[in-house]
Amino acid sequence: MMDPIVSISCITYNHAPYIRQALDSFLMQRDVPFEVLIHDDCSTDGTVEILKEYEGKFPEIIKVLYEEENQYSKGISNISGVFNFPRARGRYIAMCEGDDFWNDKYKLKKQVEYMDSHPECSMVVHSAHILSEDKAYRSSDLIRPCDEFRDLTAKEVISKPVNFPMASLMFPAEAAKNLPKWYFDCPVGDIPLHLFMLMNGTVHYMDEPMSTYRMGRAGSWGSAMDTDGTAADGNGVDPAGKAAAEINKWESHFRAMEELYGAFNADTGDEYAEYTEDALKRSRFLIDLKEGRFEAVKNKENAKYLSELSPMEARLLKLRAGAPGVYGLLQRTYKSFTK
Repeated sequence: MMDPIVSISCITYNHAPYIRQALDSFLMQRDVPFEVLIHDDCSTDGTVEILKEYEGKFPEIIKVLYEEENQYSKGISNISGVFNFPRARGRYIAMCEGDDFWNDKYKLKKQVEYMDSHPECSMVVHSAHILSEDKAYRSSDLIRPCDEFRDLTAKEVISKPVNFPMASLMFPAEAAKNLPKWYFDCPVGDIPLHLFMLMNGTVHYMDEPMSTYRMGRAGSWGSAMDTDGTAADGNGVDPAGKAAAEINKWESHFRAMEELYGAFNADTGDEYAEYTEDALKRSRFLIDLKEGRFEAVKNKENAKYLSELSPMEARLLKLRAGAPGVYGLLQRTYKSFTK
């Protein structure tokens, strides 16, 4: 068997309903030798049995690391960097989590060919379909950071209203084995990876939806009509039972992002400080909304970030902030018609 050119990094935890589709999408790849590195974080729903089935059928391709204890709960948040990247034998690493999948059998080939012919490129990304199990999104909706094939600017990589789909990422394995401390300190794995690859070269975008992101619950503020429309009270718990722990989670996330961008700026001599500041302001605005502080919509400094949402989302948020009583009536009416 040929040595792999691409090492596919897949992390999974309780993905039994989805993992077969992910694995089949890996195995359908053509014209590029690859290996599949899987980290199962102590699944309990039947995922392990499915992985063992595929591993038994394709032992030279599929290599699974089974945990006996859940590593994420022990504080290891960037599982790929800790457990999969060091095992990679390929020249490049491609990412896909166990509940997403690829839908183009030449995805790896297209990305490898580009990176082979552009040695200055440190990462290739592309658009993705959205599979919305709760029907919050249309089947035609895309995660589309850009609308053309081209290199992205530093600003577009650092401060972006639309994130890069995780299952679109490909980058050199050598770089992934020399990640900085701030990558491992961050509670999310994608943004520090984007930043580090920007430090190492260009980031190229392919405007082609070669993967599918599975969304089980609406992440858009357009789903506001399905929520209770209340903000947290003085004790940190709203009438619908929103726990203070949920708010603390988002605040902890924001502090972690501040630390990440601070460390990145230190390593880059503040070359991109303007863009990291912009990214933090967007994050602050979105977290304010998640925590029920809808007055953030009225802040003129947030107009830019509000405009990045869909027109319907923006209108609902403005109504919620300016006329909560009218919003509540509209919401109750909507719910009565959709029961």
